[in-house]
Amino acid sequence: MSEYTVTGRWKARDGWQTFEKELEAENENVATEHVYANFGSKHGLKRPQVEIEEVSQ
Repeated sequence: MSEYTVTGRWKARDGWQTFEKELEAENENVATEHVYANFGSKHGLKRPQVEIEEVSQ
């Protein structure tokens, strides 16, 4: 597994907030899915409320 850095922004109550998450995943698609799942479970956000700008290794 490789280490990926996912950057983007998410819809908060007072506007858009930026984020940067580092995680281990098999590929970029799996890393993206983990970020969507994490924001969905912790903040109750739907996918359109999370904008992923970059996935880098």
